[in-house]
Amino acid sequence: MRLDEQTRHQLRDMGCAELLDALLNQDDDACAALNAEQRIRLAVDEAHAAFTDKRIGGLARRARLRYPQADLRTLDMLDERGISRELIASLADCSWVARHRNIVAQGYCGSGKSWIICALARQACRNRYRARYTRIPDLEEEWLQAADKPQGRSKLLKRYSAYTVLALDEWLFDPPEERFRAFLFELMERRHDTGSTLFATQYPQKDWHQRLGGGTHADAIMDRIVHNTTWIETGDWNMREHTPGK
Repeated sequence: MRLDEQTRHQLRDMGCAELLDALLNQDDDACAALNAEQRIRLAVDEAHAAFTDKRIGGLARRARLRYPQADLRTLDMLDERGISRELIASLADCSWVARHRNIVAQGYCGSGKSWIICALARQACRNRYRARYTRIPDLEEEWLQAADKPQGRSKLLKRYSAYTVLALDEWLFDPPEERFRAFLFELMERRHDTGSTLFATQYPQKDWHQRLGGGTHADAIMDRIVHNTTWIETGDWNMREHTPGK
């Protein structure tokens, strides 16, 4: 489609670059049988698809996933690992995000827990939810460094509370010390019934209380997690041996 320079400039000025590209890329010969309304509709469909892909790509990049290529549709060896195909399929529509449900991927080292929570977070991005991945050791380091900044820890808490989906890897790999446990409690309190949190952990639920210190913070943290959670048991199948990169 031919457009004069002023029209092109106006479309760019309005932030309609995708629509402009779709219009310019239309083949006049291929579209000869279409009327103006049909050509505009075709261009808008192509522009909207490009806009959506760009937005989803931006959300995925900002999520900082450990495995940005992780995808629920390509999870390997589900039968060998004892993972329910029906459960994985049911998570693809991200209704768990709308219901503020948490998900725990629990299993042995190398069983693909991190890959699964990254795939879930990426799926949330596809559904235009704002997600973020972090390892608990990295979150604790951020928390320690935030003490040197004005209202640093308050801002850190506010930021991680605001993500619609928060993926926490290496959950309870090391028992958190008392002050960091207090931060985790505040984080879980703020996210309770407002967002969905994903956990990757080697430890079954029965071990959580002790690893959280066994006191009131342990009670409070678990109370805000386990009652609204879907559990994915990843077993003891070592995915690193069978599928490098997972």
